[in-house]
Amino acid sequence: MAKLALLIGISEYDEPTLAPLPNAVNDVEAMQRVLVNPEMGGFAAADVTVLQNPERQAMEDAIYNLYANCDKDDLVLCYFSGHGVVVENGEFYFSTPRSRKNQGKLILTTAVAATSVHSWMNQSRSKRQVVILDCCFSGAFARGLTAKDSGTIDLQQQLGGEGRAILTASTSTQYAFESEGLELSIYTHYLVEGIEKGAADKDGDGLIAVDELHGYAKSKVQEASPAMTPELYYIKKGEPIFLAKSPKDDPKLKYRKEFDKIALEDEGEISVGNRFYLYELRDNLRLSADEADAIEFEVLEPYRQRQQKLQRYEQALSQIKQYPLTNKDRNGLKRFQDILNLRDEDIASIEQSVLAPKQAEYERQQQEAERLRQEYRIQQAELQQQRESSKTVSPPGIQTQTFEFDTATLTVKSSGFLGMGKKIYEINRSRGRAEFFREDLGNGVVLEMVAIPGGQFLMGSPENEPERISDESPQHTVTIQPFFMGKFPVTQAQWKAVAALGKVSIDLNPDPSKFKGANRPVECVSWDDAVEFCARLSQKTGKIYRLPSEAEWEYACRAGTTTPFYFGETITTDLANYQGTDWDYQGRVYPGNYGQGPKGEYRQQTTEVGKFPANSFGLFDMHGNIWEWCQDEWHENYNNAPTDGSAWLSDNENQRRLLRGGSWYDSPRYCRSAFRNYIAREWNVNVGFRVVVLRGGT
Repeated sequence: MAKLALLIGISEYDEPTLAPLPNAVNDVEAMQRVLVNPEMGGFAAADVTVLQNPERQAMEDAIYNLYANCDKDDLVLCYFSGHGVVVENGEFYFSTPRSRKNQGKLILTTAVAATSVHSWMNQSRSKRQVVILDCCFSGAFARGLTAKDSGTIDLQQQLGGEGRAILTASTSTQYAFESEGLELSIYTHYLVEGIEKGAADKDGDGLIAVDELHGYAKSKVQEASPAMTPELYYIKKGEPIFLAKSPKDDPKLKYRKEFDKIALEDEGEISVGNRFYLYELRDNLRLSADEADAIEFEVLEPYRQRQQKLQRYEQALSQIKQYPLTNKDRNGLKRFQDILNLRDEDIASIEQSVLAPKQAEYERQQQEAERLRQEYRIQQAELQQQRESSKTVSPPGIQTQTFEFDTATLTVKSSGFLGMGKKIYEINRSRGRAEFFREDLGNGVVLEMVAIPGGQFLMGSPENEPERISDESPQHTVTIQPFFMGKFPVTQAQWKAVAALGKVSIDLNPDPSKFKGANRPVECVSWDDAVEFCARLSQKTGKIYRLPSEAEWEYACRAGTTTPFYFGETITTDLANYQGTDWDYQGRVYPGNYGQGPKGEYRQQTTEVGKFPANSFGLFDMHGNIWEWCQDEWHENYNNAPTDGSAWLSDNENQRRLLRGGSWYDSPRYCRSAFRNYIAREWNVNVGFRVVVLRGGT
């Protein structure tokens, strides 16, 4: 009868996707140390084989020989520290230093199959087999392992009972992690500690059974890394299998066990009452303060590790200023949580303390925004009532009439805890009414101009608006005079009609657009082309048509709202034409959704104007479809910007002109009411415009 052990540690890998594991060779040396110690494991040194970074064939031969060259009464221990790999069909493989992958798939001939090891174990005469796996997905090794008949055997108490035990650092779906500050892998560290300190001897009988050792290591691992779940699998479990001895009456061991129990109860924060109890126990056991402190430091190490991880997670979460969190931030936090090996329940209290104030402020802002929207609706209703009761609703020089239109808002149908869950939105449609007049361009082509009431608004985006950019700051109050604005972007039919009018400054191409269609917006027009269009239209009608100022454009787009889009806090391709699918540009992936809104389709071209609902002013296609030229030159921010709604024209040498609204080609963040863009005055396939005229025609 003998105790046989094979200890395999693999730290070095040729395959780039298999990271080096410097602690693995330390693991086997530590296991060898406690196993051959006559006061601990009691294994004969000659019966413990150690392989560090072995070639595949040497490793496979050693495992085969371990099980082939043993008797039925022998205790056989196989220990492995390295990378475990699970392939597509769920089978487990032991990696070797030369293990390789092809297109992400393991080349099976470069690793050792668990099925082979199972077969050798089943053919072995030994009835006491222990396997310890400190590797990723190690729980998968036990899958498919069968018990073997053994008949009747005279067992010795010292070696324990008939059967086979598999100890794994993780389940079949988990990663096993190394731990900061430890020279060993975290699971092996506590296996060794349990034997070396005798702490795994839970019943105090002087013997450490397999289940006692595993139970001790598992409890310690989960104190430090709660999401990592070591497992113990028995195949035909018999009497306990004992791996090592422990001192029965050692005062240090007694103090360790008692302190370990108290630390677990107090979750690593020793209460005042327990602290005085421990002082008394220390004195009764005749331990010095230094001896007790050393024991406590070791026992509390996993609690310190876990607390440090929680603090790092809290620090990361606190650094995110934006609320609600974007999908990008959520995905990053989830990856950080996983690598810290923390469960959802571990971080719940952190998220509550960090996010609850942000949620409260967000809800306050939403309530304030809703209050402002309600005030605006009341003002609009009063204005409409005044118009209906007045005989002179049309301003001098322009005869208006009313029209009705569809409008829509996006509201949250359901949401997760603290805004962390996926939100589901629904579209609420309603009818609106506004004044407009028609400008006859000839040949049945008309230009419809919608009356925009004057008022004040807050221009720019608040700091908590998702995906905002600094050039949208500072927010500032702007006063807007009443004006008329094109119901739609200028269409190709309207462009063709005006391009046929007499030249003012430059020639105009009557058909410049890439995406053809009389009712589609004109594009591929420069800023100077748009200015010439306005000049020709003004010359024909006697009214002063021009491009909108940037302030007029944002005021008209928002239509009294303060949310990122005039229909709510997010956007959907059911309400606008933009790129609703994820896309990669110069190595950066732009998401096809905004915030927690839905992804959608990518139409890859312009759509006819008026396809989607209007905003509450009666303007269509203000989000997406095409970028729209404004009068203004580009400025880096709003410092010293005009507050009277006029265009910001300060540098004749500045060739960069403002664009607003986003386009069919762009991701949703660019379609926000506050987003600012610019290009030189040249044409672009995504760029068109709409026109404005002041009330009264001047």
